[in-house]
Amino acid sequence: MRNRIVTLTLNPTVDIASDADRVRPVHKVRTKNETFDPGGGGVNVSRVLRELGADTLAVVTAGGVSGRLLEELLDGGGVPRASVPTAERTRISYTVHDLGAGQEYRFVPQGPALSETEWQAALAALDASDGGWIVASGSLPRGVPDDFYARAAADAKRRGRRFVLDTSGAPLRAALGQGLALIKPSWGEFEALVGEVAPTSEAQDAAALRLAREGAAELVAITLGRDGAILAESGRGVLRLPALDVPAVGAVGAGDSFLAAMVCALSRGEPPREAFAWGMAAGAAAVMRPGTAHPRKEDVEALRRRIGPVE
Repeated sequence: MRNRIVTLTLNPTVDIASDADRVRPVHKVRTKNETFDPGGGGVNVSRVLRELGADTLAVVTAGGVSGRLLEELLDGGGVPRASVPTAERTRISYTVHDLGAGQEYRFVPQGPALSETEWQAALAALDASDGGWIVASGSLPRGVPDDFYARAAADAKRRGRRFVLDTSGAPLRAALGQGLALIKPSWGEFEALVGEVAPTSEAQDAAALRLAREGAAELVAITLGRDGAILAESGRGVLRLPALDVPAVGAVGAGDSFLAAMVCALSRGEPPREAFAWGMAAGAAAVMRPGTAHPRKEDVEALRRRIGPVE
């Protein structure tokens, strides 16, 4: 099972999304076209991996009735899972698309607190899983130490497993240099990480490459939203690709879709720049669909052809 990609989500969510003709304060806002998705960084990655035909296992925490709903949604979507029970309830997030204004409103709760017994059980579940790749993605719940991902990465390195991390702030800083195969911050997360503002594309490229050459991770992929994305490799330099021009329906889970496709390609032996192009295609495909992280495989493949060769 060396090609299996195991994902870890310590703070998953049930994602509810809907449309409203108009969002107004005080007034009752009636919604329609509701969707219910299992969410959270690693969960989204596993869902997209399954859509792309990859072998995956989602390790998740789950508590209360909302945790059971999360499990039901994962099972209904055919995503294999390993659940770590928690005393507090799994969070529920809500996204409303204001059709009149063309705006999207996201409401994201903090989520439950985990006890030491619970987060240690999550580490044990990850260690017991089979798979050559691990993608740890999302925020850490309250009660979990900042070095949690660093511990998980060190465990993976000892077992010869490839560890990918998508988080921010202190948990990201603590894990740098722990043998990470890939990190994928947004530009805002990257600036907070390096403590500088890079106003030009040249300065952005230089900052990304410097982090890769310092050994923070083998690959540094930075998503820039409408401005595309950057890939930095210590040995090959920087590749910048523009965002694909696609009709935008929703942006929730686009970064997770990017990460899923990139890791999927890396796991099957594709070179980093080719994997990066697959990530770009999947992120754009996710934007074209409502709900959380719903790119279609055929859309990803078509968009990858649009990108063309990468050098």
